[in-house]
Amino acid sequence: MLSGWQAGRSSSGGAGVTTSRYPCPGDPSTDCVRGGAFSRTAEGYKATSAKGIAKEDIAQNAEESYGTDQDTDRKAYGGITSHKQLKASAVEVAGKEGYLVRWKVVTKKGDDGIVQSVAFPSPTMPGTMVVVRFGFDESDKAPPLSDMDKILKGIEALAGDGRSI
Repeated sequence: MLSGWQAGRSSSGGAGVTTSRYPCPGDPSTDCVRGGAFSRTAEGYKATSAKGIAKEDIAQNAEESYGTDQDTDRKAYGGITSHKQLKASAVEVAGKEGYLVRWKVVTKKGDDGIVQSVAFPSPTMPGTMVVVRFGFDESDKAPPLSDMDKILKGIEALAGDGRSI
């Protein structure tokens, strides 16, 4: 575990890590985090390849991290005004060939953000794809972008029921 990060779970039950919490600039009654990374199985995508899933997921990741929450209509950062692709490339994750897409998103309130979606075949469940979503504030209070790469390199298959990465 990287310094300053805490273990957690994604809303879909996958593994996750986050950093410190603070009141969201667009909705101070709720908490935001300076950085987060969450995994889940890739279900409900039209694409079936790692590249296709990562490209399909990045807009959803950006919207859920910095835009409007579809379930609650909450706008933690007041919404997204624009985005720019920073990176799109093949990457190895847990010994499998995956793909990552990274965007910078410009928000209406508070810090802008960097989001990254990574998709790769599960190392423990044949025929299953995994998505790891990252969201980091672009701020001197947030973790450095190099933590995205460190977290990604640290992902490995876990022993057990085959449901974890």
